Amino acid sequence: MNSLIYADNNATTAIAPEAMQAMLPYLRDEYFNPSSMYDPAARVAEALRTARHEAAELIGSVPPRNLFFTSCATESNNWAIFGAAAAAPDRRHVITTAVEHPSVLEGGKELVRRGYDVTFLGVNSRGELNLDDYVKALRPDTLIVSIMHANNETGVLFPVAELARIAKETHPAILFHTDATQSAGKVPIDLQGDFRHVDLLSFSGHKLHAPKGVGVLFLRAGTPIRPILIGGHQESGRRAGTENVPHIVALGAACRIARERMKEESHIQAFRDQLEAKILRRIPYIEINGAGAPRLPNTLNLAVHFIEGESILMQLNAYGICASSGSACTSGSLEPSHVLKAMKVPFTAMHGSVRFSFSRYTTGAEVDRIADLFPLTVQNLRRLSPYWDPARNEPRRDLPSSASVRV
Repeated sequence: MNSLIYADNNATTAIAPEAMQAMLPYLRDEYFNPSSMYDPAARVAEALRTARHEAAELIGSVPPRNLFFTSCATESNNWAIFGAAAAAPDRRHVITTAVEHPSVLEGGKELVRRGYDVTFLGVNSRGELNLDDYVKALRPDTLIVSIMHANNETGVLFPVAELARIAKETHPAILFHTDATQSAGKVPIDLQGDFRHVDLLSFSGHKLHAPKGVGVLFLRAGTPIRPILIGGHQESGRRAGTENVPHIVALGAACRIARERMKEESHIQAFRDQLEAKILRRIPYIEINGAGAPRLPNTLNLAVHFIEGESILMQLNAYGICASSGSACTSGSLEPSHVLKAMKVPFTAMHGSVRFSFSRYTTGAEVDRIADLFPLTVQNLRRLSPYWDPARNEPRRDLPSSASVRV
């Protein structure tokens, strides 16, 4: 049986051993409700304060009181968008992009159904925004801009600091939200420095080696926003519901570890770059989605011409390699990725996308094995493709014009 190689860390991550150890007491002995008045509950409340401080340190040493724990980044993103809309009902224009995570993209579509004017900005072939289009889209009555920091499929980084500054210069009442789910813990974020114009920022624990079921929303002081969960007084009255103490404590530990080790993890990008170079040398007719744009150090998204990504993933799975074709939240769909469609990836490669995403636990031996087996997988599947000439190792010469490729 093949040993498991996990290369799908943009979908979820293994819980860090330190985070696991931190949470265990709160699953066993320290089970008290942090809102209760007796001494054991006070210990639990203190653990929440410590975790909030650690999460605040990760994103620029912001005041911990401006961080609110949620169930996940999807909830945080929904709260940012719909909470802002509820707080300013007269502002009816929203800006986002066509490549957002579904928790933002579908939120934008829901606002359209409610009568809002929503601008969905496109991207170029490298997955980058056109800054002129963004500037033209901004209006004095814009309610909120919601643009992700890093794309979950391609890893492309957006210039959030500059985009937020431009929004505030257009009109100080425009709110700027960024979904930092894929970037938090991987690249520096400083909400008191270059991100100082960002009003709301979301991220999720299970993308940085904490458990699933816990997220964060940063709210800059004075940001007008209404709660979307109504009930108790938890989270300073902003988000009702008893806190998920074990997972919050684990998130705090994971944030501390990420902050301490971020500068020491340059090998992750080295692994990504090595794999990319080896694949390009061995496989013809392949796209590196996001190549030439700033990208997360751990993410490599490929689009292989003339074969299906699903077939590639099934073969990699047989080898014990875990990868994906894009967002885990849309993997059940037969439709090609909305991100790749927005990037206008050629039709012959649109369905052939594969994403490898690494973590601090990825080893060089694992990357070498992927580099050996991925080209073999592509070669074997292309032999079965009606569009491929295996004798020449190139596309059939009688292909219709619609099957053109970008090389």
